[in-house]
Amino acid sequence: MSSTGKKITEKLSAAALAESTGKDWLGWFAVLDRWGAVGPPQRSHTEIARHLREEHGVNGWHAQSITVGYEQERGMREVGQSCAGTWEASASKTVDVPAERITEAFVDESVRRRWLPDADVTIRTHRPGKSLTADWDDGSSRISLYLTAKGPEKTTVGLGHHKLDDADAVAAYKEFWRERLTELKSLLEA
Repeated sequence: MSSTGKKITEKLSAAALAESTGKDWLGWFAVLDRWGAVGPPQRSHTEIARHLREEHGVNGWHAQSITVGYEQERGMREVGQSCAGTWEASASKTVDVPAERITEAFVDESVRRRWLPDADVTIRTHRPGKSLTADWDDGSSRISLYLTAKGPEKTTVGLGHHKLDDADAVAAYKEFWRERLTELKSLLEA
């Protein structure tokens, strides 16, 4: 397996995939190769995921995971690259506060500066306790925030950074957002 495929399989082990779907990574890659997913003509992400769901009974989450893993393994996309060819980084953190406090920490500039100093952020939309989108660096890229309440005082923050330049930017922003969300957690839980 290539290093790209290895990164995907680290997220979901071959054993866990086989237990859930009846095949491991190599088994699913062989199925998709026989079907002609790489082409010619090359099948789209949607076509591959649909084939897994409709022809092989794979649930939606696993169909997406297998499709992304296959696309990365076969050089159809790189880690951090969306099926549209754009580059995206993501990070998540569980914070022991209500979801609304997390939204406030993004929207209130004085609070945001305490955990995200020097950031050029323009809020586009926000639904308190639910989600937020913002332009980053004068709109050259964009962030999206999704909040999942895990109880009255616990929330999982999922952050996506979209429209990045390349794989190097994805790696840099993954690390940046891990650090910043850790700082946000420390600030809000203090």
